[in-house]
Amino acid sequence: MSEPVYLIAQIDVKDFDAYLDRYGMPVFGLFQAAGAEVLVATRDTQVLEGEWFGNWTVIARFPDRDAVAAFVDSAEYAPLRRLRVEELSSGGNVV
Repeated sequence: MSEPVYLIAQIDVKDFDAYLDRYGMPVFGLFQAAGAEVLVATRDTQVLEGEWFGNWTVIARFPDRDAVAAFVDSAEYAPLRRLRVEELSSGGNVV
């Protein structure tokens, strides 16, 4: 039996309304189609140690590594990723 895999994103969002409308909602649908569950999606983080980048944090649980890879590499996600990186954010980390 495969173990769940967690996708963690730290994003520096420029405009939350535009981000959620143009990126967040469409990606949420792709998450659901990939069998993922969003565990956290918040602006509110408390740094306990070190430095935390960005103003938006998302943690999603995928059924396994293959599901994450299929989501990240999908033709449906590619234009959304470009939109996030090139227009809607000032950078970020996704692990």
